[in-house]
Amino acid sequence: MPSKLLWTPRPEYAGRSQMHDFMVRMARKHGFEPRWEPLWRWSIERPDQFWAEMLEVAQVEPSSPARATMSGRGMLGTKWFEGMTLNYARHLLRFDNDDDAILFEDELGRHARLSHRQLRAEVARCAAALREAGVTRGDRVAGFMPNVPETVIAMLAAASLGAAWSSCSPDFGVRGVLDRFGQIEPKVLVTVDGYSYGGKPQDIKPRLRELLPALPSVRQCVLVPFLDPHARADDVPGAVLWREFVGAAAARAGGAPPLRFEEVPFDHPLFIMYSSGTTGVPKCIVHGHGGTLLQHMKELMLHCDLRAGERIFYFTTCGWMMWNWLVSGLGVGAAVVLYEGNPGHPTMDRLWKLAADLRLHVFGTSAKFIAACEKADVHPGRDFDLSALRCVCSTGSPLSAELFEWTYQRVKADLQLSSICGGTDIISCFILGNPLLPVHAGEVQCRGLGMDVQAWNDRQEPVVGQKGELVCCTPFPCQPVGFWNDPDGSKYRGAYLDYYAEGGREPAAGPVWRHGDFIEITDTGGIVVYGRSDATLNPGGVRIGTAEIYRVVEGIPEIVDSIVVGKDTPDQDVEVCLFVVLRPGLKLDAAFERRIRDAIASGATKRHVPRHIRQVRAVPYTINGKKVELAVRQAIHGQDVPNKDALANPEALEEYRGLV
Repeated sequence: MPSKLLWTPRPEYAGRSQMHDFMVRMARKHGFEPRWEPLWRWSIERPDQFWAEMLEVAQVEPSSPARATMSGRGMLGTKWFEGMTLNYARHLLRFDNDDDAILFEDELGRHARLSHRQLRAEVARCAAALREAGVTRGDRVAGFMPNVPETVIAMLAAASLGAAWSSCSPDFGVRGVLDRFGQIEPKVLVTVDGYSYGGKPQDIKPRLRELLPALPSVRQCVLVPFLDPHARADDVPGAVLWREFVGAAAARAGGAPPLRFEEVPFDHPLFIMYSSGTTGVPKCIVHGHGGTLLQHMKELMLHCDLRAGERIFYFTTCGWMMWNWLVSGLGVGAAVVLYEGNPGHPTMDRLWKLAADLRLHVFGTSAKFIAACEKADVHPGRDFDLSALRCVCSTGSPLSAELFEWTYQRVKADLQLSSICGGTDIISCFILGNPLLPVHAGEVQCRGLGMDVQAWNDRQEPVVGQKGELVCCTPFPCQPVGFWNDPDGSKYRGAYLDYYAEGGREPAAGPVWRHGDFIEITDTGGIVVYGRSDATLNPGGVRIGTAEIYRVVEGIPEIVDSIVVGKDTPDQDVEVCLFVVLRPGLKLDAAFERRIRDAIASGATKRHVPRHIRQVRAVPYTINGKKVELAVRQAIHGQDVPNKDALANPEALEEYRGLV
């Protein structure tokens, strides 16, 4: 049954988009019909042409050209833009004017603004200080930072030197930070004294005093007074205050050090990201200057239609790849809007007010936040002037059809709602929005240009209108450079490329990228995401995506949150277990349980109805805001859950032991 059509772009909206301009020019130049499907097909069949054109569209100006767009073959053998040298930071800092570059606000109401010209000057000062601290090409600089302007400045300064940047949100515990930074051995650590969340101050200096002796590679700790503007350097032994660190280097350079860039190869390490760490020590995923830059420019300029002078916001922490994606908006000439704190403090409409006050053009958030707004009966379109807003992006988990409809009813009727899906693994998206295409309830609009995404059934056949594994069948430039400390590449291959090689099943064309998502490509070309394939339920041998159950459960007003997992049975079957958090004062009785079962049976199928339904106080989440189904599954089976420091509320897991 076709999903409900919610939005069709007006001809003038689609016609003036950068995607439309690109499509028409490429069709004329490369000989295909100027429609979306032929454009996408050309981009995956002729990646050598497509990515070379993307370099020009993004106005990336390398300091030395490539010998060829691509060489070699296969996921492991392809090399991109060999011989090219460039610098990610140079592209992001190419605008030297007084237009807004960074707009900052936190939950306490503090504000800051930096123009592109001011940002360039601040990065130059920080880069000079890092250089004096001994940071050179190939070193690592780490940020234990909230979402503040200094984080962006430090990242761009490190990138300008050819050093790799890596960050953790300051709500990580000491063990969680050491599991990450301990692997990459940073030379400089940039941190804050603390932060505020939900109106409650969080002093992290005690953690810093425990952390730093365990990171012997750190030669300099730089402290940004954020929680307390009067914080002193001696609060953290061996630290220097940010203003003194950058100020001293600037003074020695005569007050205004020059902005210089280390030109590096296309695949030179830029960012080191981390897997969630809920199944073991986090994987350190290395992304390069060129692939990150090209992919982000493609997604921001073409799929989001972001332009110079516009304003883009994403609610994110600095440990989530959406922060890196957001900051790349500087390379378009847009203003990047940072918010630090609880998105629901003091009320759930806080970020919608931000969207109105700053006249945001692109607003990014999570399915969890939109669901919370729906539960809180927020009405952004009625209460705020959102006339500038034209695109809302949602990620983190599948956005249900009902929340698609809520967004069009409560936020804005004429809006490109872009549910997007990709991840830290590729620091970008496989599937995302498109200003040329309609929006159907519950569907991601399209596969990304240059991303050869298919849904494969168990026989490795591409299927349409059926559920399957998300695979990408041909190479793409934003594949990781590799994993840190993985000299033979075995960890990298095992994570993404070896799945179909087991039992001799590898395709003749070589390994394909298996992403671990369970999806369906619809007849209209849209994509439905059913959740992680490692969390897919299999009762009676029928594969069920957890998102199919969440979609129904989230529509029950009394349920605040939920998580669903499978429990193994002695006869090799699986029982579906649903855990629900109810509104304060409510209890799960037999009548309410029957209502839940009936709703799931009618909203999905009888196979989706849980064998067990239990009330819990909280659902465990990662620090980046993702439900940890695997950890709950381990808990109900009585297994140990490793690396609980990756969780925002690890104490919640104890309640699940022995519940079913």
